[in-house]
Parts: sequence; C-alpha cells; structure tokens
Amino acid sequence: MPPTLASLVHHSALKLTVRAGGERLDTPVRWVHASELTDPVPYMEGGELLLITALKLDAEDAEAMRRYVKRLVGAGVAGLGFAVGVHYEETPKALVDAAEGEGLPLLEVPRRTPFLAISKAVSAAIAADQYRAVTAGFAAQRELTKQALSDGPEGLLTALASQVDGWAALYDASGAVVATAPEWAGRRAARITADVERLRERAAPASSVVGGGGAGDGEGGDGGDGSGEDRVELHSLGTGRRARAALAVGTAAALGTAERYAVHSAIALLTLTTERSRSLYAAEQRIGAAVLRMLLAGQPDHARGVAGDLYGGLLDAPYRMILAEAASASAGRARARAGDTDPDGGGAAVSAEAAAVLAEAGGDLVGGLGEVVESAAARSGEAVLVVPDGERLVVLAADRGAVVAACAQYAEAVGGARSGSEQTGDEDELVVGISAPAGPIAAGAAYKQAEQALSVARRRGRVLVEHEDLAAGSVVPLLADDAVRAFADGLLRPLYEHDATGRGDLVASLRAWLSRHGQWDAAAADLGVHRHTLRYRMRRVEEILGRSLDDPDVRMELWLALKTTASAE
Repeated sequence: MPPTLASLVHHSALKLTVRAGGERLDTPVRWVHASELTDPVPYMEGGELLLITALKLDAEDAEAMRRYVKRLVGAGVAGLGFAVGVHYEETPKALVDAAEGEGLPLLEVPRRTPFLAISKAVSAAIAADQYRAVTAGFAAQRELTKQALSDGPEGLLTALASQVDGWAALYDASGAVVATAPEWAGRRAARITADVERLRERAAPASSVVGGGGAGDGEGGDGGDGSGEDRVELHSLGTGRRARAALAVGTAAALGTAERYAVHSAIALLTLTTERSRSLYAAEQRIGAAVLRMLLAGQPDHARGVAGDLYGGLLDAPYRMILAEAASASAGRARARAGDTDPDGGGAAVSAEAAAVLAEAGGDLVGGLGEVVESAAARSGEAVLVVPDGERLVVLAADRGAVVAACAQYAEAVGGARSGSEQTGDEDELVVGISAPAGPIAAGAAYKQAEQALSVARRRGRVLVEHEDLAAGSVVPLLADDAVRAFADGLLRPLYEHDATGRGDLVASLRAWLSRHGQWDAAAADLGVHRHTLRYRMRRVEEILGRSLDDPDVRMELWLALKTTASAE
C-alpha cells in the first residue's frame, strides 16, 4: 500500500511529532511538496504532504491561519508539516488550533530533520509499493496463466476474482454470460448485459466503468444482491473490428496497481483463448474446406480421418447443410412485383434486434452470419464446420442444434430490417438455403438441397428457405420469374388477341376445361354454355396454338401459363 502519514510518524529517522489531526493519520501520501507561498493551492494536486517554515506567513495570526488551513483542506492536502527551530521555536498555537478545527493532520518537523529526508522517505515508500505491486502483478500473471492452461477461461476467472477480491464474468460476442466466478456472481453479471451490449458497439479496444459511483455509462441501484455497491469495469476482448467477447470485473472499490496488472493479464489471456491467431484460423479453414470436399466426393471415412477430433461427432450425427450468399436487392423488388410475402420478415417484433444485427454486420451480412453461428457453437458447445467458399458461406451444423436456430434467428432479424427499410439501389441482401437433415454418406445430396433452397430464396426475394418447406408449399409461387412470365405471355398471346376481337372467350374456356380435368359437362356448366360450344372453343384453341390438347405436356404447360399470368394480374 502507499505511504501514509502514520508510516512517516513511525519512521524512526524522521522524528516527527503529531500536533493535530491524529485521528486521520491513515491518509495516504501521494507526494511531498515544500512551499513558502502564502497560497500554494494553485500548485497542488491533492494528496500531498505540504512542508513549510512559515517564512511568509504570520503563523500566530489566528484568522490568517484559519483561512490558510481551510484552503489547504479544500485542495485535498493530506497533511501539513511545520519545521520548528527556523522561524518559530515551536509550532504556533494559532496554527495548531486552525488545523484541529479543520481536521487537518499537523506534523511538527524538528530542525535536525531536513525536508529532503521526508521527501526521500516518501519517494522510497512509493517506489517500494510500486515494486510490490509489479511483483504481485507478475505473480498474478503466472497464476492466471496456469489456471487458463489447466482449467480454461473458467479457471482464469476464478483466479482473477481471487486476485481482485471481487468477482469476474465473461460474455460472448452476443453479450450473453458465458462464465462467472464465484458462482454467486451470475446474477450480478446478468444485470449489466445492456452495458456490455453498449460496449460492443464501440470500436475495440474499449472499456467502461459501471456503478459504484464511478464514471461510466452504466447505472447503479441495488437489485437485492448488493450489486449496486459494486464498481464494475467492462473490457472488450478481441483484435478485430468488433469485440469477440467482454470481461467484467466487479470490486468494492477502485482497482489498485497490483489488481490492475492482474486484470490486464486476464484481458491478454482471454483474448488469446477467445480469438485464435489468424494463421491458426486460416489453417482450420483449410482443413474444413478439405473435409467438405471429401464429404461431397462421397468419401466420409477420409473426411473423418482428416478432421480427427476437430469437429467432434458432427460428421456422424444428422446434420444440416447451410449455404448463404449475398444477392442483389433487385431480387427483393422482383419479389414485391410478384406480390410474394416474406415469412421471414419479423416486422416490428424484431426491429430492435434487426437494427443491432445490421449495425454489427456493417453491411457484410454473410460475414455476420459466420460470426453468429460460430458464437452460437461456442456458447452451446456444439461442433460446427464453417467454410467460406468465394462469396458463399458453407456451414455444416448439427440438426436441431443451437447453430441452426441461431442462423434462423439471424435471418429473421435481417428480414425484419429489410421489411422496415426502403431499398433505393442495388444493395446486397442475404439469402440462405438449408438442407433437410442428412448423414455423412448423403453430403452431396444435402449440398444440392441447400443449393435448391438457396435458389428459391434468391428467386422469391426471401432471406431463408429450408428445403423441407419446398415440398410443403405450392409450385406456383416458384413461377414468379421474368423468363417464365415471358414464356406464358408468348404462349397465350394468340388466345388473348383472339378474345380481344370479341369472337369468343377462349382463355376462360381453356381455364375452366383444364381445371375440370377435361370433363366437358362440368366445365360447360361452370361457363354457363352448352358442351358443344365448349368443344368448338377447344378445337379453336388447338387450331390457333397449333398444339393438341390430347398431349398431357401441352395441357401442363397451358395450365402453368394460365396460373402464371393469373398471379400477375
């Protein structure tokens, strides 16, 4: 601890005597300053022991001493040292009374004790305290490193909480609490998640102080667990443009030098454990790409051999193949022209989440999805294979797991932001396709399913499409494509031109006949005409189009053309 007035009084070589303020000798001394100015306050910072001989002071004037001492107390001076045997043989009573009245510790300095000796004593004590702090900091660093290597982040947090005599918590990239130490700190850590989220919005590295009367952007308040008394420091972890995690350290008071060393060591170690080096990350991506290629080539055994324990049991359990890429906003405008609704757009219900997602992604929605799924995997303990493939992201995740759920939530948030914003240009949008559950021998089929779902998502302007949903819906919405519309318009144009002359209603008759599966009586009844009239109209259709209605392919094309043009009307 730093030197105090009491330690100076007990210093045998200084021979200091307490004349006033004996009850405040535990006051720390930041430095020693000698001044004979009648008003030294402008040159003080607070915490100093001021040494004087009263060369320019009337130390026997009670009113002058009262004003002098009052200004010193207002400036935060730790104590006053008065040298006797220089201008005064003993400490003047007016000065003693003024110091007693203001509660300022007054020390009498004998003539044989030079001010320089007091300065040296304080300087040596401060240096010794700093050395102890540095030594303790290095010891803490060794202990934290040992715990991090043996017990991971949880062990490191336990050691850190012990070092600072408080509590510590680790948050992941989403702001969720990953681990706390001691265990009772979980409730306190959860109460400041909003402050952690605000910290993540700032450029890394970032830090803030919450509660405890300290400066910061958080709020105090006691939630019943005493946490309102904590002074909590928040620090972002990571070296990228966005924090990959955050550390919270709660203590009853401001951190000392040794504790500060321990916190900085914890930040460095947690950064190493939460953010892998670029070379290691690149190596893992190369392994992942090789494993994926082997799976797609129908070589699951070789894929397992290359992967080893890297992906746990992911390659053996049912998994989903997820493909994501950026698509032009023109797809969204095509979707709007087709009148297709977007079931993934959560609207106002996810507006706040959507805004946060888009703000964090910084326009790179595909990269943002990669970070979201990796964070979900780390938080849940699931294995996940993430492979960037050009502008496409390929993800292999456990079926019904946290990664697939996080992907769906991310897509919902992006869809909500899309529906709440106005597209003005060719901005990139996110499209995601998810396969049905598959096993290692069916990786190729799963990839094809994900590609099909991705194509449908792109075509219909949706954020996410699951392959399982394709068979559950109708094929008609898939016809919302300019090329399909052009084919339908070209096929039916002769019939529309015929009807426009008022010589019959061939289009409506064809639609009714096809909808009744070629049953003449039922279709004629729907139209309110005789069946012979309907037969005549169908012959005219064949003559105008040059196609036979006996051909099932022709009937199929005509029906789809009618459905396509009907959806556009």
